[in-house]
Amino acid sequence: MTRRWRAPARGLWARVWDGLRPLDPYRSVKAALGALVIVSVIITTLLVFVAMHSATELRVITIFSIIASLLITQFVANSLTAPLGEMTDVTQSMARGDYTRRVHSARRDEFGDLADAFNRMAADLEAVDTHRKELVANVSHELRTPIAALRAVLENVVDGVSRPDPETMRTALKQTERLGRLVEHLLDLSRLDNGVVPLHTTRFEVWPYLSGVLKEANMSRGAATLAGSGTHTRTDVHLHLDVSPPELTAHADAERLHQVVANLIDNAIKHSPRHGRVTVHARRGEGPGSLELDVQDEGPGIPESERYRVFERFNRGGPAASGPGSDGGTGLGLAIARWAVDLHGGRIGVAESPRGCRIRVTLPGLEPARS
Repeated sequence: MTRRWRAPARGLWARVWDGLRPLDPYRSVKAALGALVIVSVIITTLLVFVAMHSATELRVITIFSIIASLLITQFVANSLTAPLGEMTDVTQSMARGDYTRRVHSARRDEFGDLADAFNRMAADLEAVDTHRKELVANVSHELRTPIAALRAVLENVVDGVSRPDPETMRTALKQTERLGRLVEHLLDLSRLDNGVVPLHTTRFEVWPYLSGVLKEANMSRGAATLAGSGTHTRTDVHLHLDVSPPELTAHADAERLHQVVANLIDNAIKHSPRHGRVTVHARRGEGPGSLELDVQDEGPGIPESERYRVFERFNRGGPAASGPGSDGGTGLGLAIARWAVDLHGGRIGVAESPRGCRIRVTLPGLEPARS
C-alpha cells in the first residue's frame, strides 16, 4: 500500500513542480528577472527606511541604492548571458570548419534548453560534414577501377600496343557504361539519408551473372597492372565460382548486388596469399527468390574480436589481416557492401571458416525490401 501511494504522490509532485516552473528563478529567465526587480525594490525600500530613522541624507541612500541595484543587475546579467557568449565562440569555430566544440551549460532555464538544442544542431552539422567527407572517399573508391581500366585501354591504343578494333572498343564502352551506372548510384547516395534510395529488383540467373562479375574482376586486375593505378595488381590469385544448383535464380537489384560481390572479391584478393584461391559460393536461401552467397579466401582470416569492426568505414584491418596484396586502400569496400545489402533488407557478416575468411551475404528475395 505504501508503494502504491508513493507512486501517485511522486507523479502529482512532478506535475506541481512543472507547473511552478515560471515562478522558479533557477528554471525560468522570466522568474529570474522578476526576482531581480523584487530584490532591487526591497533593497531600495530598506535603505529608504534606514534613512527615515537615522541622520543619513536621502541622497546618500539613493546613491547606495543605485549602486547596489547595478551590482545585482550586473551579476544576474552575466549569469544569464554566459551561455550566449559561449555560443558565439562556438559559432565562430563552426564558421571556420570546426564542428567538434560544444556549449557547456548546466542551467535549467530557457538558456539551458537553448544550449542543449544548440549542441544537437552542432552534432548534426558534424555528422553532415563527416558524411560529406565519406562521400568523397566513396566516390574515389568506386570510380577508381573503371577509370583505370578505361585509361589502360586508351593508352594501349595510343601507344600502338592494341589496335582500335571492335573488341577493344567494346571493352572501353563497357567501362564507360560502368562509369555511367556509378554516377547514377552516386545520385542515389544523395537520397540515402532521406530514406528514398530506389531498388530495382528483378529475377536473374545467378551463374551467368556472377560469371560476368568474376570476368570483370579479372579484367580490372589486368587493367590496374597496366595503368599503375592505386587498386591491387594481384594476378596470381585464382577466382573460382560455385553455384548450386547451376540453374539457380535470384530476385534482387543486379546493380546493387554487383557492388557487393565486386567489393567482396576485391577485398578477398587483397588478403589472399600468393597463388591463393578466392571462391564465390552461391546457393538458394530459405524464401522464394532468396540468395545465400559466400566469398571465401585462403588468407589469415579475421580474429573474432575484430569481426564487428570489419564493416565500419575506413577500417583497413590490422597487420595480421594484411596479405601480399594489401595496398593501403580507403577501407570502404566492405562498408559499401553492407550498405547495399541493408537496402535489400538482407544480412552480411563474417561466417565461421576453418581456413581464411568467409563473408556471407543473405538476400531475402521476394520478401519486402527496405528502401
